[in-house]
Amino acid sequence: MTDETASPHSWLPRRFMVIVGHPDDADFGPAGAASAWIGAGAEGWLVCCTSGDAGGEDPAANPFELARAREEEQRLAAAIVGYKGVTFLHQPDGNLANDLPLREMLVREIRTFKPDAVFAGDPEVVIHVGGGINHTDHRAAAMAAVDAVYPAARNPMVFPWLHRQGLPAHRVRRLYLMWSNQPDVWIDVTTTVDRKIEALRAHASQLHDPEAVFARVRGRLAEQGARIGVAAAEAYRLVVIDQDPAEPQESSEVREELAAE
Repeated sequence: MTDETASPHSWLPRRFMVIVGHPDDADFGPAGAASAWIGAGAEGWLVCCTSGDAGGEDPAANPFELARAREEEQRLAAAIVGYKGVTFLHQPDGNLANDLPLREMLVREIRTFKPDAVFAGDPEVVIHVGGGINHTDHRAAAMAAVDAVYPAARNPMVFPWLHRQGLPAHRVRRLYLMWSNQPDVWIDVTTTVDRKIEALRAHASQLHDPEAVFARVRGRLAEQGARIGVAAAEAYRLVVIDQDPAEPQESSEVREELAAE
């Protein structure tokens, strides 16, 4: 059922970055919105904190070979979505920590690409609405991304050696938090659903019953799309850090009312 107070989110950045814990997170996450923004002229960059070396069920498997395979899968998926590039930070899968080294790596990525917006997980989510535990790496990557965006990337006195290396402070204006229990904006992905599914299909090592997975994904997109009267949408919790004076102010009251329903 359409929510009378909701409409498709229309803001478009010049550049955006997606920060996730594992290969495939970005494709289960904002691949639809990323494809839509890229199709509208934005440039996107993907950062994976780990290479997914623990993303299997065979304890005898070689984690280096698995990591190599999963990086290749993610590169293929990233090309389908249209990102300008992918960075792998090679942190330990299953043991990711929001520590100073990880935040420095993320700040380096942010100051290099200079995104206006960053997609990341919602660090406040431990248990998803309806059940399900948010993976520890998802939580660590989400909190590290938020901490890297604010205040680290924009403060010239944080990691000052990066400035000396030609990477001065950069101000990310917005955060879009995926898999949130408090979504308040919906991005229309009607025209990019198939691209999202093809990006997911690239992760062959992780999909044991791909068609069932795709059916669930399409169902969720359709459910969110119904909120705003479109065929498919992705939901996010929006944090506006810097509001452009030329832009209309967005109503936090409306977002709070939607999230409470």
